[in-house]
Amino acid sequence: MNHYEVNPQQLTNTSDVTDYLRANEPTLSPLNHPPTQVHTGVFIQSLQFINSSDVNINGYLWQRFDAGELDALHRAGLHEGIIFPEEVNSGSDNQPVEIYRLKEGESDIIGWYFDTTVRQPFDYDNYPFDHKTVWLRLWPKDFYAHVILVPDFDAYDATGVEDIFGIEEQIVLGTWERENTYFDYHHSNYTTDFGMAHFVGKQGFPELQYNIVIKRKFENAFIVNLLPLFLVASLLFAALLTVSHKKQHSQRLGFNATGFINTSSALFFVVMLAHIQLREKFEATSIVYMEYFYILMYCVLIITTANVYLFSIKIKLLSPIIDYRDNLLPKVIFWPSILAAMVAISLWANI
Repeated sequence: MNHYEVNPQQLTNTSDVTDYLRANEPTLSPLNHPPTQVHTGVFIQSLQFINSSDVNINGYLWQRFDAGELDALHRAGLHEGIIFPEEVNSGSDNQPVEIYRLKEGESDIIGWYFDTTVRQPFDYDNYPFDHKTVWLRLWPKDFYAHVILVPDFDAYDATGVEDIFGIEEQIVLGTWERENTYFDYHHSNYTTDFGMAHFVGKQGFPELQYNIVIKRKFENAFIVNLLPLFLVASLLFAALLTVSHKKQHSQRLGFNATGFINTSSALFFVVMLAHIQLREKFEATSIVYMEYFYILMYCVLIITTANVYLFSIKIKLLSPIIDYRDNLLPKVIFWPSILAAMVAISLWANI
C-alpha cells in the first residue's frame, strides 16, 4: 500500500556519474570530443501543488567551476546558468536571479534563486494511497551546445539511495510528506533539431533531473472523503431500520415509503456534491480509487430505495426474500455487503 520502489537509475555519487557517462560515451561524443561538464546543485525551499498537474517550486541552484573552467566556458562563447524546459510561467520576471558569485580557492561558485511552476503528468489512480515523484528538469543555459550538467555531490552531506538531500528539512508540504530525493538522467527524444543542423541533444543526450518523492498523508483524505460516506451510510441504515409492516412499529417510527425515498434523495445529493468536489481535484485523470466508494454508495442508495419500494407494494414473487421477518435480510446484510464491496474494490485496485 502506497509503496515506493527505489529508482535503479538514480545517481548517488561521482562514481555513478562517471560510470554512466562512460557507458553512454558514443551518444555524448558525436562531435569527436567529450562534452563540457558543469557541476550543478539544487536546494528546494518550498513545493506546492497548484492543481493536479502544475507544481510551484522555489529554492536555490548553483554551479561550480573548477580552476579555469568558467573562463574556458566564456572563451567558447557559452554562459553559466540553467533553463527549466517544463516551466509554464516563463517570462522575464520568473527567470533565476543571481544572488552570489564567489571565489573559493581556485573554484568559481555562482548561485541563483528561482521560483518556477512546472507542468508534469501525475498518476492519481490510487488516491489517497499514492506517492508522487516531482522532478525538476534542468538544461544548461546554452542547451544547444555540447554541455552536460552533472550533480554537485560534494555540496551535500549524504546522497545515498535512502538519503533525503537538497530540500528544506522543515518544508511545509501540507497533505504530503518527504520520502526520497535523488538525481538521475533522462535521455532526450525530440523530433526536431530546433533549426540547428548540428544539435547534439536531439536523441539520447542525457538531461539532468532532480527528483523529489513525496507520499500523501492518508488521514486528511479519510476525513474529507470517507467519513462523509460513512455518515451517509449510517443515516441510510437508520432509515432502513424503520421499515416495517407492523402498524404499531411503523406509527412509532413514522415509516412510509415516500418519506424513505425523500431521505434517500437528500442523501444522494450529499454524495453527489462530495463526488463532484473530489472530481474537480483530478479533472484530467481517469477514475481514482476513492471514487469507486462514491459509485458504491450510489448503488447502495438505489438498491436500498428499490428494496423499500418493493417492500411497500408487496410483490408476491419477492415476498420470501423482502417480506421475510419484516424485511430482515436487507437489514442484516447491509453493512457486510458494503464492507465486502469495499474490500473487493481495494483488491481489484491492488491497494
